Amino acid sequence: MIITVFFYFFVAVTAIQIIYYLSFLSFLSAKKKKSNNIKNLPISVIICAKNEAQNLQKYLPSVINQKYNDFEIVLINDASSDDTLEVMENFEKKNNNIKIVDVKNIEAFWGNKKYALTLGIKAAKNEHLLFTDADCLISSDNWISEMSTRFNEEKTIILGYGKYAKTKRSLVNLLVRYETLLTAIQYFSYAKLGSPYMGVGRNLAYTKSDFFKTKGFISHLHIRSGDDDLFIQDAASNTNTTICTSLDSFTVSDAPTSLQEWFRQKRRHISTSDYYKFKHKFFLGLFYTSKVFFYMLSIIFLIYNWKISLPLIILYYLICYISVGLSAKKLQETQVLFFLPFLEIFLLLFQFTIFIANSISKPVHWK
Repeated sequence: MIITVFFYFFVAVTAIQIIYYLSFLSFLSAKKKKSNNIKNLPISVIICAKNEAQNLQKYLPSVINQKYNDFEIVLINDASSDDTLEVMENFEKKNNNIKIVDVKNIEAFWGNKKYALTLGIKAAKNEHLLFTDADCLISSDNWISEMSTRFNEEKTIILGYGKYAKTKRSLVNLLVRYETLLTAIQYFSYAKLGSPYMGVGRNLAYTKSDFFKTKGFISHLHIRSGDDDLFIQDAASNTNTTICTSLDSFTVSDAPTSLQEWFRQKRRHISTSDYYKFKHKFFLGLFYTSKVFFYMLSIIFLIYNWKISLPLIILYYLICYISVGLSAKKLQETQVLFFLPFLEIFLLLFQFTIFIANSISKPVHWK
């Protein structure tokens, strides 16, 4: 009797996982429609940098060299202690479309990136804003064009993809890229299904009007992280948000090189999920919880009676590989498919470890 109940539970969690993976196909299956998207909008590209002198030297030219007629670059020096401001000033001398906002630490907003970003947004001269980070390489000189053409009178928030560069023969790099891919699959598909819940500050666009309509970051200013996902929680809706997944719209960052570095980074990111809307916390939690039970019960029933469990496990992996495979192909991360079962299990354990760490103490600084 107990085994029967557990088997039905196994069927249920497998079904939940399959439904999730089928829903993840939504951002791939949407047909292109004729739209009233506006071309050649004046754009303000905003980059907030704290101790990023070397990265600015390396990556800022990929922003400066964009093939776009009308854009400015707002560089925000967030109280850096290195040569960040000097590097910005050198670029400013050579490019008349660069504006610098030099932020000094004040006691009320000590080390708060959102305060620095707010000053940069206020200084931007254009209504339409495009955000990236100082350590991001823009993958194409059509990045601004690709992201900005998604704007129209209705769509005022654009979610882009910020991927990580590949490193050969690096297990950590593979894990980071898989987690980034899975996160992107989720926030793209949620947005296409009418329930946007996050974006990444490495590649995100919205209007000044959206920013001021939600009173900026005021509702979560006390939280050190979340200038991207918590803003989307406040500002995004099923009508004003869309996605951009064209290859020319990607940004590329160097991935963390060690598990310790990645662990610190993900602690900051995951800590913000406590402040998500209930429906998003519920459905995101259900996805990971059902996956944990799927793997636990798979092991139990493979030992107890593999003949009844194996068809369910095969069906799960078939759907999983189709969903993740098509998404990985679109977002150029097909290498992860060769290690998918291992990556799934490791990521579950990794996220559980972060959950325990964040339950004990919260990360407090963005840099």
